[in-house]
Amino acid sequence: MMITTNHCQTLFSFACLSCFFCFCSEFSCAASTSRVSIKHGDFIRDKEGEVLVSNGFNFVVGFFGFQNSSSRYVGIWYYNIPGPQVVWVANRNKPINGNGGSITISTNGNLVILDENKTQLWSTNVSIIDSNKNNSEAVLKDNGNLVLSNGKVVLWESFENPTDTYLPGMKVPVNGKSFNFTSWKSSTDPSLGNHTMGIDPEGLPPQIVVWEGEKRKWRSGYWDGRVFTGVDMPGSFLHGFVLNLDNNGGDRYFVYNNKLLLNGTSSVRFQIGWDGYEREFIWNQNEKNWTEKQKGPHNEWEVYNFCGGFAASDLLVSGSATCSCLQGFELKDKGNLSGGCRRMTALKGEQKNGSFGEDGFMELRCMKLPDFANLVVHTTDCEGDCLKNGSCTAYAEVMGIGCMAWYGELVDLQKFEHGGNTLHIRLAHSDLVNNKKIVILIISAVLAGLISLGMFVWLVRMNKRKLKVVSTASPRKNSDIIPMFDARKSRQMSAELSGSIELSLEGNQLSKTKIPFYNFICMSAATNNFSEENKLGQGGFGPVYKGMLPTGEEIAVKRLSRRSGQGEEKLLVYEFMPNKSLDCFLFDPIKQTQLNWARRFEIIEGIARGLLYLHRDSRLRIIHRDLKASNILLDENMNPKISDFGLARIFAGNQNEANTTRVVGTYGYMSPEYVMEGLFSVKSDVYSFGVLLLEIVSGRKNTSFRHSDDSSLIGYAWHLWNEHRAMELVDGCIRDSCPKNKALRCIHIGMLCVQDSAGHRPNMSNVVLMLESEATTLPLPVQPLVTSMRSYEDREFYMDGLDVSNDLTVTMLVGR
Repeated sequence: MMITTNHCQTLFSFACLSCFFCFCSEFSCAASTSRVSIKHGDFIRDKEGEVLVSNGFNFVVGFFGFQNSSSRYVGIWYYNIPGPQVVWVANRNKPINGNGGSITISTNGNLVILDENKTQLWSTNVSIIDSNKNNSEAVLKDNGNLVLSNGKVVLWESFENPTDTYLPGMKVPVNGKSFNFTSWKSSTDPSLGNHTMGIDPEGLPPQIVVWEGEKRKWRSGYWDGRVFTGVDMPGSFLHGFVLNLDNNGGDRYFVYNNKLLLNGTSSVRFQIGWDGYEREFIWNQNEKNWTEKQKGPHNEWEVYNFCGGFAASDLLVSGSATCSCLQGFELKDKGNLSGGCRRMTALKGEQKNGSFGEDGFMELRCMKLPDFANLVVHTTDCEGDCLKNGSCTAYAEVMGIGCMAWYGELVDLQKFEHGGNTLHIRLAHSDLVNNKKIVILIISAVLAGLISLGMFVWLVRMNKRKLKVVSTASPRKNSDIIPMFDARKSRQMSAELSGSIELSLEGNQLSKTKIPFYNFICMSAATNNFSEENKLGQGGFGPVYKGMLPTGEEIAVKRLSRRSGQGEEKLLVYEFMPNKSLDCFLFDPIKQTQLNWARRFEIIEGIARGLLYLHRDSRLRIIHRDLKASNILLDENMNPKISDFGLARIFAGNQNEANTTRVVGTYGYMSPEYVMEGLFSVKSDVYSFGVLLLEIVSGRKNTSFRHSDDSSLIGYAWHLWNEHRAMELVDGCIRDSCPKNKALRCIHIGMLCVQDSAGHRPNMSNVVLMLESEATTLPLPVQPLVTSMRSYEDREFYMDGLDVSNDLTVTMLVGR
């Protein structure tokens, strides 16, 4: 052991370092020796467990590998944080086979990595004059920067040769130099992946861009001197970055100041993941874990140019997003919401008489500004300059940036709930006039509505007075008073409460139902007259309110909208679930860590047993038809409850399947035979369960693969399954802690459930048996043809279809 530090904590640090490596399961677990520098003639050997540590014991350089692999790499990771989280890899494309590798200073003064046969696999590869070759020394700084110096001159440093992670202190140039972070190929393969992250080399003002190959996948929006303006996230995202000038060459560069955000008390890093997502992580010292503070793209509608040119994505109350054309534009392809839009009226441009046309500008607030902006300098009239240029399609004036103009198509637009910038879109005069007419019509309609509402209120009050007179003259008997709910009078009250419900069949199967019916007055009182304060959220067919019955029981009331196509003023009453729905945890980068493997498997089993009850054990065979993560509610103990039976259908005792021309459900969860032919059965729910099972295991939405090689989660799962890499599907936050055999079995069952042919899918009784008994042999699944289909946004819709010859004419009405 060779130590060159005089710190009094040396002995303590050796003990900590030894414990640290024995704690790690995927990294070297040998008792290790450490150095604080590497000089000519020194070696760091993998076989001996030797490492290089920073002076303050913040970072460590050493060898690492992965389970079930003989490949070894040299990397940098945190010394005092468990887990090892690798932030830099040297020989990422040339792994060492076995643990015979070493790190040393070569005869030419470079830092090199040698294999067992002393073959050089990696080198810093810098030119060093002969007289100073023996003076080379490698030191790991406390900020994680591995530096090779020759006396007082820095010859090479890892901060200028990054891999996939940005650490505070790195200087990222913005003058067009190639300085990109490249993802790993997979979670266990640090070789060069297909995603890169860096400052846009052509962008001015600067912005962060993530590329997938040569295509843009996401961008941060423009730097305004404080933040990157294209990210709709409150809090800490990128607030620690500063744009500085290099005193030597005058070049500009970004650097992250840890103290601006964290007061220097925690660790922060930015990483381009192998899956193509840029993430910001902060070490939570109290909880001893990495907290994901930001991800780009954060949602599928933040994927680059999600809606196409001259269109913007807009976040809905329900948490999903929709694409819409800008005013004055229309869809290029009427059936494609993401195919972009085209101008309805051509711009006038410069007139022959020398005046500058009749074009004008429409103001859009809270916008993510389009890509490919042009910075207009030395101007005092941004609008006028844009209007004079016949190619200018929009402009914006942003504090900290100045005048920006766009020429040609506007791409990658997004509407924010708050923040963002104001964008001025150039429109023909006729489109601006139509806009004024629309405003006048809206105002007129509102006034007419207010007058009608006033007359309605007056009529209601008059009727109430008459009812009071009648009540005084001839009071009702106690037996005639309608109670809060009464199953015996449910049919009599159905018109008042919720109208006819779809859970019905000829033969009056529901004549003996024990489902309680509540009157409207009771529900109104329980929810404080459906007040905004009691509103829990907005579903595809109407809002949901929290209420409390006179008995003290908390309930959730879904008020179906009249345009939902499900009837007039229907109310569905549920038991209130404090943990909301499964999707709130499963698809949230922070909350999904609360769903460990045991909890997820319990939820899978609970859903399976619930479906089995509906299909086989209940008095009526019920087909749910809309099984998805948002319809799985979680009680205070995280037990799953299947909810939202608004689309459910009851089958007769001898009925196996039914046909409908009104296809209702959520795209991505509906079985192929239901979508294409309107056929549904218990196997339709099995398909939905299979999709949901794969989502629970992976932590990813089935519809989150829109811009990837795989068209859906099903396609991605099949791809991994077919290549015997199914464990890569498991959510990264539980992959290392879950039992491999159980996880693979769940994935296998999921693939059986999502097969195209309903006859090939197991029924729910077999699914429950497969889940609960590992002794049951599972058949091999058939590749789903849906893996070749493109997926669309997760949205509720229905299609009224008419089968004409071999073509299907479809009208889509979105219920949002």
